[in-house]
Amino acid sequence: MSHFPGDLRRPESAKSRLKDLLLQIDNQLCADCGAPDPKWASANIGVFICLKCSGVHRSLGTHVSKVLSITLDEWSDDEIDAMIEVGGNGSANAIYEAFIPDGYTKPGPSANHEERSNFIRSKYELQEFLKPSLRIVSNNSSKSSEEPSYFQEITDSFRSSSSSKKSPQEGMIEFMGLLKVKVIEGTNLAVRDVKTSDPFVTLTLGQQTAKTTVIKSNLNPVWNEELMLSVPLEYGPLKLQVFDHDIILSNDLMGEAEIDLQPMITSAIAFGDAEMLENMQIGKWLKSDDNALVNDSAVVIVDGKVKQEVSLKLQNVESGEVHLELEWIPIDQ
Repeated sequence: MSHFPGDLRRPESAKSRLKDLLLQIDNQLCADCGAPDPKWASANIGVFICLKCSGVHRSLGTHVSKVLSITLDEWSDDEIDAMIEVGGNGSANAIYEAFIPDGYTKPGPSANHEERSNFIRSKYELQEFLKPSLRIVSNNSSKSSEEPSYFQEITDSFRSSSSSKKSPQEGMIEFMGLLKVKVIEGTNLAVRDVKTSDPFVTLTLGQQTAKTTVIKSNLNPVWNEELMLSVPLEYGPLKLQVFDHDIILSNDLMGEAEIDLQPMITSAIAFGDAEMLENMQIGKWLKSDDNALVNDSAVVIVDGKVKQEVSLKLQNVESGEVHLELEWIPIDQ
């Protein structure tokens, strides 16, 4: 299990809160197959599952389901808070199994691996049983199977008029919302000149690129700049790159990272109009070995806006972190 700075663990408190949560009737059976006395859980989805189903969950990758043992693993307070906020298996299944087709039978405790795997993938990875307006599907890409898969939202309420820009290959692009990215600062960035660097940040989403100003001779630059990008229906990761500005030669790369937008966008759409809701956490992008997060990144509603603070350890470079704040703006706002 990942350990991250500032995580003050209280084992007894954690065990007590997990035990209380397990006492709920709907959490005493596996959320996926109904097997009794589940000993495992998906911390980011918020469901309790049996050993057999936990194996399928692990195969989905931690970007889809982060599996923890109730008895063997050490849980952080944030992970337990996330489970409590979901409300247990009953609440989660009310969303993930809201539209199971007539005649479709869920796998039971004695189901074979293939039946179990097909159902769990349909339920969580493809999300085929969600309300149609919230349904998301796999975004097939040319990335290797070792990288996280990214999702696209298919929702009538967020369809908008096409962009005025056309690509001969892609035609008109439909957007589902806007992403405001506040590039706050960089810390301990790499040296690319004699003793320092002249860094700037570029953000790329689909065919769009935005960049900050150049800050001269500074390895700990503070930008506090807001960049705006449109989010297409078929969105992938937001790519961040840091460069050292060079007037004569080409700009030198000072590191890069990818930001998974799926936790923020799916949470925002699932909860609806943020302006009508109180301040609260509605989702989370979890730190794992296959992403650049410095620590878990919570998706929150603050003053009627959906926001997410993200700290990234730059990849393919000797050092450096970049700190951002994301804000989701629905297309009809």
